[in-house]
Amino acid sequence: MRRHWTIAQSTLMGVMALTLLLGSAGLPGGTTSAAVEYTTQFPLDECTWSSTGRNQYFSLRTGDWLLLEGQDDGEFVQVQIKVLNQTKKITFKDEEGESLTVYARVVEEREWKDGELVEVSRNYHARCVQTNDIYYFGEDVDIFDGDVVLHDGAWLAGKDTGKGKARPGLIMPGTFLLGSRYYQERAPDIALDRAEHVQMGLTVTTPAGTFEECVKVKETTPLEPGSVSIKIYCAELGLVQDGVVQLVNFHIAGFDD
Repeated sequence: MRRHWTIAQSTLMGVMALTLLLGSAGLPGGTTSAAVEYTTQFPLDECTWSSTGRNQYFSLRTGDWLLLEGQDDGEFVQVQIKVLNQTKKITFKDEEGESLTVYARVVEEREWKDGELVEVSRNYHARCVQTNDIYYFGEDVDIFDGDVVLHDGAWLAGKDTGKGKARPGLIMPGTFLLGSRYYQERAPDIALDRAEHVQMGLTVTTPAGTFEECVKVKETTPLEPGSVSIKIYCAELGLVQDGVVQLVNFHIAGFDD
């Protein structure tokens, strides 16, 4: 049974949970691991939710955007991430059965290969005001195959996946702690991405410039054992590298003002 925390306790315990890697019991989809544990329990009912604002490494401010480019197996890949002036109402039940409603910000991600649009995803995020943690409440994905649009990997907190109800995950904590491990997505059998903080204090050079106070995150999923994705985020900016693509242009309100 999940503990009832006050706001002050939830902030402290959230940090401790990420640091001490709590929450291995009852991993989504029945996955367990004695060697590597990822936090799955989050004090969602202690939060006041906001669909705007940002923390050090992730923005929900309307109009902010990032453009990343790179070569992947001979293909020129472009990825644009943009915070839209749209929200989505999401209602779900937490681990104790309490109904919660959140208005989540829509963050759209578009991917092109050799100039052809191949994927559009609409990701739903909201920020916990008390901790500045930013949570992930679901996504809709369109994959383009010529004139055919395929839907793949879509999930939404509160909806049944066939293996249980999907619940929010943590996309970027308000405090970045080295060694933290947590689930970003909790949609059994559909989306179970998880993150591990592997480096911090980095200085990173990309085509868009050189940035300090950067951090590295390793992403994996039990749905694809052996699959690893490396992402680098820089302070007050956001994602600057995702696998082979690097930041080439951006608009972040207040950056360098």
